[in-house]
Formats: sequence, structure tokens, C-alpha cells
Amino acid sequence: MLVVEDLRVSFPNRDGGRTEAVRGVSFRLGRERLGIVGESGSGKSQTGRAILGLTAPEGRVTAQRLAFNGVDLLGCTPRQRRELRGGRIAMVLQDPKFSLNPVMTIGDQIVETLRAHTRIAGRAAKASAIAALESVQIDDPERMYALYPHEVSGGMGQRAMIAMMLIAEPDLLIADEPTSALDVTVQLQVLAVLDALVEERGMGLIFVSHDLRLVSTFCDRILVMYAGRMVEELEASRLADATHPYTRGLMNCLPRLGEDRHPLPTLDRRPEWAQ
Repeated sequence: MLVVEDLRVSFPNRDGGRTEAVRGVSFRLGRERLGIVGESGSGKSQTGRAILGLTAPEGRVTAQRLAFNGVDLLGCTPRQRRELRGGRIAMVLQDPKFSLNPVMTIGDQIVETLRAHTRIAGRAAKASAIAALESVQIDDPERMYALYPHEVSGGMGQRAMIAMMLIAEPDLLIADEPTSALDVTVQLQVLAVLDALVEERGMGLIFVSHDLRLVSTFCDRILVMYAGRMVEELEASRLADATHPYTRGLMNCLPRLGEDRHPLPTLDRRPEWAQ
């Protein structure tokens, strides 16, 4: 479905040169759940934004190949990009408070997304939006449809964002830390929604997170990033067999039940990891 070969994303710096935020990332994605993990600044989000074409204007994106179902994402026209974005590739951002329009009802925003990609009448669009809210396990979707973003909790807002991104039935969903702003109970509910939708719709999912343990239990494969580059790729079930010292270091920093680990170990970064 998605082919990424030698993806690089760079931004201008104060010295007049350019700093690479993503350096030579390569992977392939089928109809599966792929986790991308790493600490803040490792290039996880910039990788997802480059795939969707949301890199900041001053950024530069290059790749030997960046293709979605045979479509060259770097060579396609702006119109093709608009048709793909939201229609066949969608992205759920980290915090719904910054992603939802505060002066539009949740229902109106979902309908706006749907009508941007399909020709559908107003009454039918509303019915589809309510069905989308119901699909993400919102108990009273008709009431939710009429609410403004500030009137719902963070977990409900995140579910509304997922419903909005899935209303056009995309083939690929990029979830950029969709649970980091939520409490543990709501995290599990949102993950259950994503898991069910991937299974039912056969979507591909890129799950971006800094939580190695969470990704290891939810995803099929894991890519580990450090300083803009991919340092390790492995099956999620084989996380305990990770060989790169950065991955091992991340795992060693996790608390463990039944063990006195105070203070927790800190990660000893090595310069060669960034090479």
C-alpha cells in the first residue's frame, strides 16, 4: 500500500544551511498496524506529515520513492494531493483541542470533511456523520453532533477526530500520538476503537508514539527512530529481542512491577547512534 524509500525532511537553520529532521527513513506498509516510536524530536511526526504532504512550506521533502498504491506522492499534482488527503489517507493529530474548529459544531465539521470528498446531500451527510460518531463508540451520537468542541471531554473529542478522519473511508490512517493527552482508561477505549476499525475496514495504520510498551502491545511491527533516522525495525512480538542499544536503553528505562527500580535508569546516548 505504502512504499517509503530514503525519505528525508530538512528545514533551514540560523546558519543559512539546512537541518535534516528525517534522514533516510525506509519502510513498506500493508494492511497492518505499524508503530513508529522514539523520543521527542526523533522525526516521528515529521515522517507522518511528509507522507500526507503537510510539511511546513519552508521544509524540503525528498525520497528515492514515496508512493501510495502506485501514486507518486512527490510527483503528483496539488489536485491529486487534495483528493488523497482526507479521502484515501487521513491523519489523526495529537490533541483535539488544537485540531477541531472551536466555532463549528462537531457534526458540521464532520459533514464538511465528508462533502469535501463526496457528493452527498445535506440530510444524507448528517446521517453519515451520526453513523460515523456511533462507529467510534459514542453512546449518544445525535447529541454529540450538535455540541461544540469545548463542550466535550478530551477522550470524546479524540473520538470525534477519529470519526472525522474515517468518514471518507480512507485506506491509510496516520495516528500521531492520539492517546498521549488522555488518561489510561480512555487510552484503552480509543485504542479499542482504532483496532476494531482496522480489522473491520482492512485499513493500514501508522501509529506514532513515544510509548514503547503501548506500541508493542497494539501494533504488528515497530520502527524505532532516533535523531531523525531509523535505528531498528522488528515484529512487535519480538520487542524483547531488540538488539540496538537505543531500543534496549528505552526498554531498560521502563518501570517494572515487582522490582525496586528507584531511581529509574537514564538513557546513555551515544554519538554514533545519530550517524
